[in-house]
Amino acid sequence: MKKIGRYEVIGLLGQGGMGRVYKVRLPAIGRILALKQLAPAPHLSKLLGEEEVRRRFVREAEIMARLRHPHLLEVWDFDQAGGRPFFVMEYFCHDVGLLIGETVRLEDPTRVVPFGRAMKYLGQTLEGLGRLHRAGIVHRDLKPSNLLLDDRDDIKIGDFGLSRLKGEARGGPSHLKIGSPYYAAPEQTRDPAGVGPAADLYSVGVVAHRLLTGLLPEQAGQPSSRLSPDLDEDWDFFFKRALSSDLAGRFGGAAEMLAALTDLEAAWQARQEQICALPEAGDPRPAAEPPRTPLRSAPMKIGFKKARQALGLDALWRPLRYLDHDFSPSPDGTMLDRATGLTWQQSGSEDPLTWLEAKAYAADLGQARFAGRASWRLPTVDELVSLLDPTPHGRDFCLAPVFDARQRWLWSADCRTFTAAYFVSADMGFVAWRDMTCAHFARAVSAETTG
Repeated sequence: MKKIGRYEVIGLLGQGGMGRVYKVRLPAIGRILALKQLAPAPHLSKLLGEEEVRRRFVREAEIMARLRHPHLLEVWDFDQAGGRPFFVMEYFCHDVGLLIGETVRLEDPTRVVPFGRAMKYLGQTLEGLGRLHRAGIVHRDLKPSNLLLDDRDDIKIGDFGLSRLKGEARGGPSHLKIGSPYYAAPEQTRDPAGVGPAADLYSVGVVAHRLLTGLLPEQAGQPSSRLSPDLDEDWDFFFKRALSSDLAGRFGGAAEMLAALTDLEAAWQARQEQICALPEAGDPRPAAEPPRTPLRSAPMKIGFKKARQALGLDALWRPLRYLDHDFSPSPDGTMLDRATGLTWQQSGSEDPLTWLEAKAYAADLGQARFAGRASWRLPTVDELVSLLDPTPHGRDFCLAPVFDARQRWLWSADCRTFTAAYFVSADMGFVAWRDMTCAHFARAVSAETTG
């Protein structure tokens, strides 16, 4: 097995301008971490020079190591291997980019994040940025994929490779682009070395628009209030200020922007309480349909290229059709869906588990004959998808969840490779995959009938 210093390399997570990021294991205790090693792209070394690239790499590690905040990624080690420096960070399987389904084609629409969850992410991002800005640091590359999600679904801002410390001279040619298309503020394109905290707040505005509407502001073509039933005209004014090309027209700081979001969230909550107080006016959900054939129960290994077609998913990996439910809860902690004949745990594992742990968890339920059944197992994607409803808006949010809402990401029995398996997002209604060492919840299923 390849090693970098004392760390065993499990796989490559990504390649950036200055280095490669690996998923690694600390052999002594088996801890999974992320390791970034200096490996600059040839064009960057040519533009900046090797000495400047190395200085920036070390500076990134220094910035991350000296700032401690709940919403900033932490550095735990720094060393060299083969003459190249590396630093070791916390590792998290998820980021907001994965959650919304953003790809290299940034112009494509993405999944909309439920309002309350989006507000949580934006608030935590602004709290983390506030800490950076008070330390005189501008991130300069804030975007969904740099907003990592820990096991508690909290934000950790990462990737400080383009950050700028106040008063720090930055080498390199004046035409060097800093930041990501669509997310970088206009002034950052003109003068990347001279930007201040307002550039990061502009990026937050773009992220907010993306999370709440599924579109980039430049692709929207109309006010945000016309793109989502959760947004009103006050949001149009918010985005006008957040995305102002004039720095003086933007929010004065992270705290001020957070206060504006807090007011908007309170107004939204008041509207929802009024909606829930109204009498029902029929089922607002799109028409569903019963299963045409029994749901697949046998696990499969499905490669990426065939997965969407094989699993019946759209371009954002959501079901092409939704099935009818006929849930009947039982005092023994199970839920029978009469429409499919499947019996589910109403809750699931108390803690997130690796894929192998999730399989063992389901098998242990069978061995213990939980609820009088011996056939508990990890469900297939087809079975998990049968639990999903379309993303709710308006009145649907008032309905009590049928299942325990804590189990947000659920492992399936289906694999993508020998080291990665598919999971289902129960609250956002999509299918994705992750390394089997990632931690998701397990909710077991049984087709067994009991007398």
